[in-house]
Amino acid sequence: MFYKLVGLRGPLALFLKYGFLGAADSALIWLISAAINKSSFIIAGVVTAALIFLNYSFITKGAIPLKFLSVGLIFFSIFVVTPTGYTILMSTYNFKTGNEIAKEAALREIINNGIVSDAEGTAYDLLLGKTSNGKYAGILENQVTKELLYADENGVRPAVESEITRDISGFITGANGITKLTDEDFANEDAKITALRFPLGDGSYAAPQGSNVAARLIQSVVYDPVTDQLENTELGITYIDNGNGNFVAEDDPTNRLDPGWRAYSGFDNFKSLFLDEKLRDPFIKVFIWTIAFAFLSVGTTFAVGMALALALEAPIKFRRFYRGFLILPYAIPSFMSILIWRGLFNKDFGAINMLLGLNVDWFDTPWLARFAVILVNLWLGFPYMYLIGSGALQSIPAELEEAASIDGATEKQTFYTIKLPLLLQILGPLLIASFAYNFNNFNIIYLLTGGGPTNAIDGEVAGATDILISYAYKTAFGSNFQDLGLSSAISMVMFVIVGTMSMYTLKKSKIMDTL
Repeated sequence: MFYKLVGLRGPLALFLKYGFLGAADSALIWLISAAINKSSFIIAGVVTAALIFLNYSFITKGAIPLKFLSVGLIFFSIFVVTPTGYTILMSTYNFKTGNEIAKEAALREIINNGIVSDAEGTAYDLLLGKTSNGKYAGILENQVTKELLYADENGVRPAVESEITRDISGFITGANGITKLTDEDFANEDAKITALRFPLGDGSYAAPQGSNVAARLIQSVVYDPVTDQLENTELGITYIDNGNGNFVAEDDPTNRLDPGWRAYSGFDNFKSLFLDEKLRDPFIKVFIWTIAFAFLSVGTTFAVGMALALALEAPIKFRRFYRGFLILPYAIPSFMSILIWRGLFNKDFGAINMLLGLNVDWFDTPWLARFAVILVNLWLGFPYMYLIGSGALQSIPAELEEAASIDGATEKQTFYTIKLPLLLQILGPLLIASFAYNFNNFNIIYLLTGGGPTNAIDGEVAGATDILISYAYKTAFGSNFQDLGLSSAISMVMFVIVGTMSMYTLKKSKIMDTL
């Protein structure tokens, strides 16, 4: 069908078909390989499914509808379904600052953090170098007892003076079978040298603390994989897994080891939103303002846009000029307009305060900041409503208005009884889409007020103008403490709210029945 439309048939059409399909397969296979290399097996699985589906759609002769839908379905699956799935999954985890890595990585860090110097603070003068087979080795001299030891990664043995050479100051400068590392070697191999461990045979080991100094270190925290417990041998404390991504002292759950790890928490994030007072109260405030903001934004822009569409429906002078002028705010990138409005509202240098002779800090008072947000969003949104309103008015048959006029209806009665119901039916899906857009209108909040004003002194995260999407962003990235699991839970609540309200509105308006 497509080839007939563009005038291509036969071998050339087949060549182009398989050429584009081959290019798409190459790109998808590369994505699969990249995902596997990063251990992102879920993404690799999704892309693999997309690859199989794409080839089935275009190679199978009978799957004509799929040929038109396949590309859209693939993009929808990769860029909508997969991120949504990840968000749902993340919302069921304790995933926040201090609980960001896997349990194995957390154990490694805890064990490494449990390495301490011995009680005597034993230190060694160190000559570090490599043997003929390229392995690290060194000579250790106890700074107090002057005991000499030959050390490598397998252990230590006593050394004698005849094996080493010293300079005039008594420092060891060489040893038999060891090629001393240069300053350049230390610079290039810093990470490997820092990780070196020379076992001393009693559970402790010597570790380089610089180019010529080593210290005797003890592993004070030991992990038992059988019981899944950690033991602090110095303090005699046993740490157990608390089931929430941390090891805590067996007799004192408040005594916690860091870091923790990502741990499955079920619906705990959702429970916290509704049961934890510190999270519930700001969440409810933000939720109420989000609903109000979305409704006010749609209502004000629709009212102004429709009023202008009705006014310019009449054949007035310069109508074309007015129509072109009214869509200018829509033609300018929204982020530029928002930043310009932010400057206009500036307390000290803003044009609004200067022109009106005011000294108002618009963004420091909650209700003034909310008014500013609604006003700026009205400026950004009314051209869109004007355009779709004008188009909808032109789609209403003139015969209906003429019939109403013959029946003696006034213009006001004609509008409210004929035009407005038809307009709402025509524009219903677009109004619902506008509500969903404003419900998640991150840009205007972030760029205009930053969600403020916020009472940061009391530790509040949510500001007076924050909507759910900006609140979720702040929860995830807005401070030094990041709670990605809770932010994902907020995002899922938003998804359910918008989806439920949209479906309910569509059902009650019976718009879908006419499609």
